[in-house]
Amino acid sequence: MAQVIDTDQLFARAKEIIPGGVSSPVRAFGSVGGTPVFVGEAHGAQVFDVNGVGYVDLVCSWGPALLGHAHPGVVEAVREAAKRGLSFGAPTRAEVELAELIRGRVPMAQQVRFVSTGTEATMTAIRLARGATGRDKIVKFAGCYHGHSDALLAAAGSGVATQGLPGSAGVTAAAAADTIVVEYNDAEALARVFKEAGEQIACVITESVPANMGVVPPAEGFNAELRRLTREHGALLIVDEVLTGFRVGPGGWLGIEEGTDPDLVTFGKVVGGGMPLAALAGRAEIMQLLAPVGPVYQAGTLSGNPLATAAGIATLTLADADVYAHVDRVSAEVQAAVTDALTAASVPHVVQAAGNLFSVFFRDEPVRNYEDAKAQDTDAFRRFFHAMLDQHVSLPPSAFEAWFLSSAHDEAALARIVDALPRAARAAAEG
Repeated sequence: MAQVIDTDQLFARAKEIIPGGVSSPVRAFGSVGGTPVFVGEAHGAQVFDVNGVGYVDLVCSWGPALLGHAHPGVVEAVREAAKRGLSFGAPTRAEVELAELIRGRVPMAQQVRFVSTGTEATMTAIRLARGATGRDKIVKFAGCYHGHSDALLAAAGSGVATQGLPGSAGVTAAAAADTIVVEYNDAEALARVFKEAGEQIACVITESVPANMGVVPPAEGFNAELRRLTREHGALLIVDEVLTGFRVGPGGWLGIEEGTDPDLVTFGKVVGGGMPLAALAGRAEIMQLLAPVGPVYQAGTLSGNPLATAAGIATLTLADADVYAHVDRVSAEVQAAVTDALTAASVPHVVQAAGNLFSVFFRDEPVRNYEDAKAQDTDAFRRFFHAMLDQHVSLPPSAFEAWFLSSAHDEAALARIVDALPRAARAAAEG
């Protein structure tokens, strides 16, 4: 009989050797309390802890597991690639094939550069925009998270929102001085910024649909107005699809909402099928400014890693229309079940969605920006979260995150989620 692992002791051991006991802050359960689930393996719609206890997973590795965990087709592609070598530091055919798959789904992605993380992708896109325009200032929106590079941590969402931090220690005033932060969904405020400093602004960067302060869809015409303003003032528009890309649809949010037409776009998560891979892409004349062709430098030994590109190719190839239809359907069913349960328990809430991506805000008014997102009852979420976890349903451990489903979420998984919701809703109401 296998020895039972005491996860409280394991977490204490982790904190002795790893800051906070985790390699990414939200995993520490800081905003919900308790000991995090230490995952031993994952298959399909479930993760299993180090003692083999299974949980229906609504995190999906924060997005990449569109096909479910350990999909046989993806695992086999990685296994075959591993037989040929783990890293070459040289060009591969797989890079070309994956880039062609991306362009086939997102036509504006005329050229693609692979990196290892979403942070690298957005950081490089900012540098590229500055190189293309000869300008220094950038504009971002409060609550939008674009990775942890210095200039982009001002008023970020995701883990920063969870920790209640406005930015980060270690970011110098000089690094943040060229970042202008505007309230999300406020096109008039952005217009005023351009009127005052338009000749200094290299770019506006936005999540196509913010999902790191919870899912906050753009107001009708907002993204199109970003495109109009940036074009009018000679700035570039960068759309961050690290989270939404190839998850909310075959072409990400860009494939759903017309009229945005960015200059640059960043991808991550699904594009690597669960392996460390991200990309930036865009108009050829801008991408050609990257070294070795142009003067904007970017490099990475593991960029375009052969295992990661193999996983990405397999994932995008397998993610056909049936996959997206299934994920859309099960997401809609879970959203409806959450609404029914919380309504029955008289818990103030709003469910907001962008395609199959959604969040539950514990407040009774729609969320349009970061200030709205922060004005929710996070204690109610904490109670709701732990009641679901006690019933072996794993939610994102933060009120500021999106919920994810996959093509592996079948009727049995849905039934377990639906069965757990009434008790969790009552727990949320008890405060």
